[in-house]
Amino acid sequence: MSRARVIVVGNEKGGAGKSTVATHLAVALMHEGASVAIADLDRRQRSMEHFFTNRLTWSAAEGVELPHPAILDVGDEPALAKARMAEAHFLIIDTPGADTELSRTAHRVADLIVTPMNDSFVDFDMLGVVDPVTMTVVKASLYAEAVWEAKKFGAVQRRESIDWVVVRNRLAAAEPRNRKRLEERLNTLAKRVGFREVAGLRDRVIYRELFPFGLTVSDLSPKVRPIQVSLGHVAARQELRLLLRDLDLIETPAE
Repeated sequence: MSRARVIVVGNEKGGAGKSTVATHLAVALMHEGASVAIADLDRRQRSMEHFFTNRLTWSAAEGVELPHPAILDVGDEPALAKARMAEAHFLIIDTPGADTELSRTAHRVADLIVTPMNDSFVDFDMLGVVDPVTMTVVKASLYAEAVWEAKKFGAVQRRESIDWVVVRNRLAAAEPRNRKRLEERLNTLAKRVGFREVAGLRDRVIYRELFPFGLTVSDLSPKVRPIQVSLGHVAARQELRLLLRDLDLIETPAE
């Protein structure tokens, strides 16, 4: 098998939904029939690693068969280089909300960089700096510059392009004026530093309810139903499939 396709989920701000996006992508891809390996570089929180540990415990206790990823221990650059050769279709790397050398290395070896952000100017500050008087984009942030350097590294050293996607989570339907201002600045910055934007995961209770079990909406079935299921869960599943499609991870249209 050729090397895994590397998906790095990263930004340098906490609370934007990195681990939520990473775990949901991993589980959804496994349900699509792909083999997945995961690496959690956030050595303090380890949210992604804890999620899949909970998944193993819950599925064993309930006697339910679920797909599980290979969990890789990546603590240094040689281990990261070895992880890229994992016998899996995808390697999904969750990064810490801080600038570390290992996180920068992960960005350089990525095929796809997914940067979740909450739909607000608080999170936009992670990508770019806005003039407080004119609201024009003044410059890219340090994180955006780091990703741009990673993209250049991929083009020159690896001779491969890195697809950078900003995933807008928790879209707020009640603030159309602020959303329009934010979209205009994102579009301006996207042209400067080379990312594309897609809609992500809304702020749904279901995502939080399933986390302690190590489950996502992709797992729900007549045999896997630790919480009461509603029509909202169907919408959440559709939302996740749309995200997979927009990230070019599945070819089939959303159902």
